Amino acid sequence: MTVTVVLLTTTLVTVLALLAAAGAGKLARMDSASYPTALARAAATFAAVITLAALLT
Repeated sequence: MTVTVVLLTTTLVTVLALLAAAGAGKLARMDSASYPTALARAAATFAAVITLAALLT
């Protein structure tokens, strides 16, 4: 049971981090940022969400 909860929680955090990164990248592109800049912002957002989840655990 515990393994299932851990796996589901990890999956949920990863999906939320990917959605946040996609949103940040899309907003950066809408703000006329170049593709490398948008990708860097998306990567920073993904890393921030994963780091925050790790700190909370």
